[in-house]
Amino acid sequence: MKRIVLTLFSAGLMIFSIFTEVSGQKAGQSQAGVLMGACQIDITPGLPIPMSGYEARKTPFTGVHDKLYASALFFTDGSESLLLITADLIGYSRQFVEETQKLIAEKTGIALENIMITAAHNHGGPVTMAYEREVLKEVEEYVKDLQKKFIDLAVRASEKPIHFRMGTGSGSCDMNINRRADFADGSVWLGRAPGKPCDHEVQVARFEDLDGKILAVYINWPCHATTTGQDNYQITADWPGGAARYIKKQLGEETVVSVTAGASGDINPIYGPGKDFREIEAMGFLAGKSAYEALAEVKTKPASTLGAVYASLTFPGKKVSKDHFPQTTYESGPDVKLHLTVFRIGHLILTGISGELMNEIGSAIKTASPYSVTSVITHCNGSSGYICTDKAFPEGGYEVKVTRLMPGAEKPLTEKVLEMINSL
Repeated sequence: MKRIVLTLFSAGLMIFSIFTEVSGQKAGQSQAGVLMGACQIDITPGLPIPMSGYEARKTPFTGVHDKLYASALFFTDGSESLLLITADLIGYSRQFVEETQKLIAEKTGIALENIMITAAHNHGGPVTMAYEREVLKEVEEYVKDLQKKFIDLAVRASEKPIHFRMGTGSGSCDMNINRRADFADGSVWLGRAPGKPCDHEVQVARFEDLDGKILAVYINWPCHATTTGQDNYQITADWPGGAARYIKKQLGEETVVSVTAGASGDINPIYGPGKDFREIEAMGFLAGKSAYEALAEVKTKPASTLGAVYASLTFPGKKVSKDHFPQTTYESGPDVKLHLTVFRIGHLILTGISGELMNEIGSAIKTASPYSVTSVITHCNGSSGYICTDKAFPEGGYEVKVTRLMPGAEKPLTEKVLEMINSL
């Protein structure tokens, strides 16, 4: 465990410190090779509870359009073990993550720092206390049950790992769009901005047993799960759920499908937000089809190495700005701690970040990485809020208004993540 304190200066001469904890090490292949386990579980609420994603929704959901699922992918080489959990949810509080990691570690022996608990950032699911503090008793009970299910998921995925082959690839789906639209009054608001940067890459990984039977599929696409809007009161997994259903239809219902949200803090679906399930299903179908076509081109081979590294960065915080117009100054708020975790599974890099990263930061990380598939996973191990590019601040907009970070985080965050990737 290394502990490093760095002192940096932002463009505004604000002094701040970055406290970094790094754990994990390179891990070579043991005699047994690298093994994996995969598992999936239904996490749909059994009773109507409030939905998350839009403040305008105040009453519990009225029905279930499609079920919500959580998946676990477990990897071990005998000396080091990694666990990725993702779910059709909005996100998690840091407290929930820490408690769940501790309980999983106690049950499985996986190191705390080697556990990623991620969310697809689905705006059609229940409140999980990621952002809310005062909630109904029924919500508290759901979150407690969710934690138990995550622990059970981890145990089941890690119980009987097997030898496997894997391969990675990528495709493209242009059904996402930059949402930072310029309005006539000089503000930047949520809309459609086709001329602004948008990462369309769909990243995939295919995991199969030694007989060629597919065990699991991993998908990463930079797009908010907001095809469903505030007028929808039916539980849905939005496009991630639709994509998973498409993959299962092609490869078999027993296939574990893990869908993660890429760097999409400023990226929305072209369809929605609304309550037209034809549009919601179309988004999932098109994203899933792009992933399936990429998977069809993947060549697999045994994974020979595992590695993991964890770090935390603390930045000066800001309070919510008064509106969406450009601001000249920002009111200071509590410092914000970002949690970063990087896994290496063979030639696949998974980079987990506890916030909503703008797509240009994610693209810069992917471009600078020495690995062909470097997957940036947001909403991982907590909810640190929006992480904006420095150039976004003088433009204003919703993301800049609500971010809890002062300007100046983009460069040190990008450099730290790349340093972590290159250490594996």
